[in-house]
Amino acid sequence: MKWILIAIVFIACIIIGYVFSLKYKRRANFFKALILLSQKLDIGINFSRERLQNLFAGLDEGIKKDLNNLTENYISYLQENSDLTSEKLFKGINLLKDNEKEIVLMFFKMLGRSDVESQSKEIKNFEIRFNEFSSKANEENKKYGGLSLKMGLIIGLMSTVILW
Repeated sequence: MKWILIAIVFIACIIIGYVFSLKYKRRANFFKALILLSQKLDIGINFSRERLQNLFAGLDEGIKKDLNNLTENYISYLQENSDLTSEKLFKGINLLKDNEKEIVLMFFKMLGRSDVESQSKEIKNFEIRFNEFSSKANEENKKYGGLSLKMGLIIGLMSTVILW
């Protein structure tokens, strides 16, 4: 019975460390996907001049997955034709800090509000901000993602030794 308890505690600690490390990885992937989204929107708006709903519907599944339902929330906003709020856009998304949410919300509010040339410039400006967020998220992932996993392993080993 003692061995089973030790194994359960050890595995639980490793899983907790892994879950924390996933948070940092998901943030880094979120910003990479947001950069790809802004690039695709810029190209789509400039060259094909498609409607926003069609551009979002034609996105890759990988981008949609990494953006954690952000695109689906925005598409539902477009269909409702109501005000875009932070609660609506980030429903089910808890990866972002408040300042990052504000910038992303401004990006989505800006879409479809001006002529093609102005919109392209705005998208490029937001892309620069997203690159900054992405580099910061990548640094945090390298720093804390591996640390979380290692801490889970170390705490699991320490718990094992204490319980032994």
